[in-house]
Amino acid sequence: MPDMSEWVIALVAALIAACSAVAGSLVTGRYSRSAGLIQAQAARHAGDRQADAMLETVRLTLRQEYAVHGLDTRRQAYVRFLDAAETAMAAEHNGQGRPEARAAFQRANAEVTLEGPEELVAAARTIADLLRHHGRPDELESAKQGFISAAQRALQATAVIVSP
Repeated sequence: MPDMSEWVIALVAALIAACSAVAGSLVTGRYSRSAGLIQAQAARHAGDRQADAMLETVRLTLRQEYAVHGLDTRRQAYVRFLDAAETAMAAEHNGQGRPEARAAFQRANAEVTLEGPEELVAAARTIADLLRHHGRPDELESAKQGFISAAQRALQATAVIVSP
């Protein structure tokens, strides 16, 4: 039969083993908790970065759509001007200076003046001056071609800025 000292040694050894297990669990638990908190924080930051990237994509898309809309608005203004100029030129050539043709031309000219750029405004002004002073058909045609060239350059320059 084992004597008392062996029991005490076995009991102390069991207590030491139990305390070691508890201490190991506490240390492991603490490090696991810290690692979990670090992972959660990293995931939160990754989510923030992903949300920021998504917002930037939306911003870029909206800017692109706005720029394309502006380009389309300019193109339409230039087409309306050319149409009104053609109508006014035809009315001038036929000797039928219709007030509605002049009014449509003035509106289109004002629209081009607002849209710009300056080179195009100057080309439109040349056409308006020729119409006002009853310019020759060849002068009007040359001025119209100058406007078309200026419009193409302006739209191409804007399209380069718009494209990614």
